Amino acid sequence: MFSIEHEFDATVVTLVDEGSTHLKEDVVITSFEECVTVVQYDPRTDREMTVTLSLSQMQDLVAAVNLPEGIYRREES
Repeated sequence: MFSIEHEFDATVVTLVDEGSTHLKEDVVITSFEECVTVVQYDPRTDREMTVTLSLSQMQDLVAAVNLPEGIYRREES
């Protein structure tokens, strides 16, 4: 399950793990004008872990999801 919220300066997508076993914490993806952050709480360290991606890295990730193994360079548009 996921939710989408549009805030003043960002779009926030929250992914909720609905599996039956070994559930993971929610993942919150926030898309700003200049970057995308991915945040997830880590119960082992009792801290939120954050990864920040540039917009170019995010575009690469989106393109990579449906590609087979290999090395690629995304065409500039």
